[in-house]
Amino acid sequence: MNKSFDVIIIGAGSIGLPAAYYCALKKLKVLVIDAEHGPGQQNNKKAIGGVRATHSDFGKIHTCLRSIEILSSFEQLYGYDIGWMSNGYSFPAYEEQDEKKLKDLMVVQHQFGLNIKWVSAEEYQILVPGITKEGLRGATYSPEDGSCSPLLVAAAYYFMCLEQEVTFQWNEQVTGFRHNDQTITGVVTDKGEYSAGEVINCPGNNAQEIGQKLGLDLPVFPDNHEAGITEPVKRFFGPMVVDMRKRPGSANFYFYQNHEGQVVFCITPDPPLLGVDNRSTSEFLPLCSKRMLEVYPRLRHLKVRRTWRGQYPMTPDGFPIVGRSREYSNLINAVGMCGQGFMLGPGLGELLARILIGQRDEQDHKVLSSFDPYRSFIGMEEFK
Repeated sequence: MNKSFDVIIIGAGSIGLPAAYYCALKKLKVLVIDAEHGPGQQNNKKAIGGVRATHSDFGKIHTCLRSIEILSSFEQLYGYDIGWMSNGYSFPAYEEQDEKKLKDLMVVQHQFGLNIKWVSAEEYQILVPGITKEGLRGATYSPEDGSCSPLLVAAAYYFMCLEQEVTFQWNEQVTGFRHNDQTITGVVTDKGEYSAGEVINCPGNNAQEIGQKLGLDLPVFPDNHEAGITEPVKRFFGPMVVDMRKRPGSANFYFYQNHEGQVVFCITPDPPLLGVDNRSTSEFLPLCSKRMLEVYPRLRHLKVRRTWRGQYPMTPDGFPIVGRSREYSNLINAVGMCGQGFMLGPGLGELLARILIGQRDEQDHKVLSSFDPYRSFIGMEEFK
């Protein structure tokens, strides 16, 4: 095998797979290195499938709007059925401060081109029949947000990459780098060494570890999240429901019904459970069930098929780290997706390809300023 490439991508997950495909479309010779045995085997396959542009910052909103454009027309564009549904996202408000926060944020979201509106409590009960009425003040609703299968998306991008002659090296650990002054000359693994004109670092949970091999401090700290899925049933509600209220053990809770009729659900642990631990726990389902029945009693008769655990590679402020390295001229970091790599992936993959060939536009520069690796990391993303 020729071991020289235009670009080497570290990680074949939610960012690496789309990036590889869109780089290959630009006629770049691409190698993807991954420690797992196949595509999307880390957090990509543990994502619950929601895709929203309902964020609080231009960078995430703009990137996810592009992802939605791609994923919503994926079958027409590429011929792969990924289970896309434009089922929307909703944030019901049961407390006055949450209503104010949501309405204030809508002003910013409208400025950035997001299709989102406030619906009354009565209108929301039509979207989500049987939702708890007591205390319901209304909800935000973004109808163009949606969902699809992370497994089908990863498989589709992988096969599309193969069609574009992308090379994949599986079961291969990156152990180091060769570099000369400010240029990476080689990527060293436990099985060989490869040279490339450019390197894209997007290894998910292992971002900090890979960065350290280059003397870089990438502030990415994975924390653990659990999710579950029920048996399939006839569709009985529309959008993803995100309950913002804090409860003992959880900061928020969200669920939706996927394209196969299964209800997928997840909580954000409070306090965060730091580290990488993929073992499911006995605490998750009882904790989550209480939240489910509080906000949507109709869920009480559903049978849970399984639960699983994955990680959100978090940054201190809840925004990704994306951009060229100052220390190495041919290194691009795309790390710290904060649990939103799946929804950012297609749009970010296109952006990474444009960075490599020097075709960034004004909007790209604005997105990258949001994701600047050298920012102060103060503040916090509202809906991380």
